[in-house]
Amino acid sequence: MTDDLPGRFRASWDEIALLGRDADSGGYLRYALTEPELQLRAWFRAQAERRGLPVTEDGNGNLFAHWGDPEGTDAVLTGSHFDSVPHGGAYDGPLGIVSAFLAVDELRAAGVTPVRPLVVAAFVEEEGARFGVPCLGSRLLTGVLAADRAAGLRDAAGVSFAEALGGRPAGAHPELLGRFAAFVELHVEQGRALVDADAPVGVASAIWPHGRWRFDVVGEGNHAGTTRMADRRDPMLTYAFGVLAANKEARLRGAHATVGRVAVEPNATNAIPSRVTGWLDARAADPETLTGLVDAVRAKLAERARRDGTEVGFTEESVTPLVSFDGDLAGRLAGLLDAPVLPTGAGHDAGVLAAHLPTAMLFVRNPTGVSHSPAEAASDDDCAAGIRALARVLEELTCR
Repeated sequence: MTDDLPGRFRASWDEIALLGRDADSGGYLRYALTEPELQLRAWFRAQAERRGLPVTEDGNGNLFAHWGDPEGTDAVLTGSHFDSVPHGGAYDGPLGIVSAFLAVDELRAAGVTPVRPLVVAAFVEEEGARFGVPCLGSRLLTGVLAADRAAGLRDAAGVSFAEALGGRPAGAHPELLGRFAAFVELHVEQGRALVDADAPVGVASAIWPHGRWRFDVVGEGNHAGTTRMADRRDPMLTYAFGVLAANKEARLRGAHATVGRVAVEPNATNAIPSRVTGWLDARAADPETLTGLVDAVRAKLAERARRDGTEVGFTEESVTPLVSFDGDLAGRLAGLLDAPVLPTGAGHDAGVLAAHLPTAMLFVRNPTGVSHSPAEAASDDDCAAGIRALARVLEELTCR
């Protein structure tokens, strides 16, 4: 393979490093189909053109760069996403796309000619930070999410996904999906397992079941200075109790619960809120534990609402079941790379695609263990190790 891969990774990485970066937080504001992400999509097209890879779209916002016949079958798919959570880290998503293009370079430099097509993908709205549904592009492609529902999803400014996309999404694309024989997604690790294992690269075994639930608490807006405490119907109290309940129930079950987003009306310092909306992100090692956690939070919210004189609505926005990646494929890749195998609590497009075709994930060591934050990190040497590992995997899958 070619020399100075860490340096070539850094040169490629620096081409996108400033796109969507917030100068104050150091994090990224790369929301799906907004200007920074559109610039990254243009970068994707330029990278593909530089390598002579034709680019196609699926009508859902997903991009595909093809090494081989775009209409060919038994293709191997790789790639990730560009979009970020608010003020997120640099590596979550883009690392998988940058690495895929550089893996193509590694294979070509080694004289490898795939006998089946290799396709690099950039999936739209993986984080769900703009339109509220994670893995939106892969859910549409696979038919997990109906096109009509996706079209009507709106961001905080009221812009619909269809408007941002430039038309109604195409929805399920079984013909395109049927051309793929496997999917491999490279991703920065969102934890410290590889640090503990002293390994630069790992192979995923499974993704915990997880989901998002919205709870709307309605009370009575009133004056903060004139309303007696005994007369209040304050939805903020119900909301706050719900946050604490989610934390307690998750700890009791060895699960994860997070309320990281809240909307308050009228959002005035001197006014008792009339409505508080929160979003619960819940994750667990198995479906039964996840269901028990969510049911307990729902029940405790309802109980507290009765005491506070408020009303609570609890709405499921998205749920992803337990994903066990193809065991034979994971074992094959772990043996090929001599890499540890580990589960993850984070969701990915690979988790959606795993229900439809053999799927695997590679993780690159994150020395901080922090993700969805500017503190997310990976060394150039470890990223180069990830590229080499991905290239070996892609050669194994496209040439054997």
